[in-house]
Amino acid sequence: MIEKSLVRQIVEEYIAGKEGYFIVCTEVSRDNSILVEVDNQESFSIEECEQLTRFIESKLDREVEDYELEVGSPGLTSPFRVKEQYYKYAGSEVEVLGKDGKKYRGALCDVTDNDFAVEETKMEKPEGAKRKVEVKVKTTFTYDNIKYTKYTIKFK
Repeated sequence: MIEKSLVRQIVEEYIAGKEGYFIVCTEVSRDNSILVEVDNQESFSIEECEQLTRFIESKLDREVEDYELEVGSPGLTSPFRVKEQYYKYAGSEVEVLGKDGKKYRGALCDVTDNDFAVEETKMEKPEGAKRKVEVKVKTTFTYDNIKYTKYTIKFK
C-alpha cells in the first residue's frame, strides 16, 4: 500500500516555493485510490491540476504498485478543512454550524490561527422603535468549537 505520508511529501515538494499554495487533503485508501486536494490563495486551475498529477505520477512507480490518482481543488461549497481556507475566504459570506447545532451566516472576519469571527446582519426592532433596523452581530469561534464552515454563494 502506498503511504499517505509519501504522497503528502511529494505534494509538498511540488508546491515548495510556490507562493500561496497549500494542501487541503491527501488521502490513500486500502486499494491505493489516492485523493489530493490543493488550493491557492488566488485560484487553482485545471492546468495546475494536470501538472501536479504528472509530477506525482513521475514520483510513483505503477510497476511496483498500481494506484488510482485524483487531483483537484476543494469544491466551492465543500466544508473548510484547513486554516488556510479561512484566510482565503476572509470577507466572504460563509455558513458556520456550531457544535451547539446553531447555524450562523455572515461575513468571515478576524481570522487568526486560533479563531475566527462571523459578522451577521440582522433586522432587529429596538425597544420603543416603530421599525426594525439593521444591526451587525459578530460571533467568534474557535476551530475546535464548530462542526463545519462553508463558503456560501449569495444571489441578490
